[in-house]
Amino acid sequence: MAMPARLVPLLAQFDFARQRLTDRLSGPAVDSGNGTDVPVGPMTDAEYLWEPGPGCWSVRRQADGPGPGAVLLSGAGEWGRDTAPHPHPVPPPFTTLAWRLAHLSELLALRADHTNGTRSLTRDDYRAAGDASSAIAAFDTAAGAWRAALLSVGDEELDTVGYCTYPHGGDPEEPFLEIVWWVNQELLHHGAEIALLRDLYRLRAA
Repeated sequence: MAMPARLVPLLAQFDFARQRLTDRLSGPAVDSGNGTDVPVGPMTDAEYLWEPGPGCWSVRRQADGPGPGAVLLSGAGEWGRDTAPHPHPVPPPFTTLAWRLAHLSELLALRADHTNGTRSLTRDDYRAAGDASSAIAAFDTAAGAWRAALLSVGDEELDTVGYCTYPHGGDPEEPFLEIVWWVNQELLHHGAEIALLRDLYRLRAA
């Protein structure tokens, strides 16, 4: 199937943002944005779970229960992500690097499943990672699954309302092309947040 022309720039943007975030997490260098490599070390477990202040939402062991203001830990397995049903606390809690990366990986994995997979997975099925290397691997797997989902569609699917049946967003009411755009902005803005948290952690140590 030939890639729809409308999808080409969005896929290129996704690929660039994915690689930049992966490099920012793993090192040894990340593109500064102008082609210059900036040295960066790999993320540690302590950094992954670092809580910059009180009341953070994070990824925690299910046995320990949710953090302050959270009602439950979403997901399957040993670890879960702090969450609460709507309406969320106001102001919203500050979320850790672990929370943001788990959220990003989860939405990529679930949207991929609801595009060209079983169309059945929910947050209760996702397994959050409790350590840095597993979290980076989970992000890579989820991003790869979403990319494969994009390569499976044509112009008709891009225009189809509800083509992606992801149950935790507006996907059933939006044309799939809008969802592709939305996922890109999720990757871009959460990637920027994660990069900033890495910088703050480094400054904390200094």
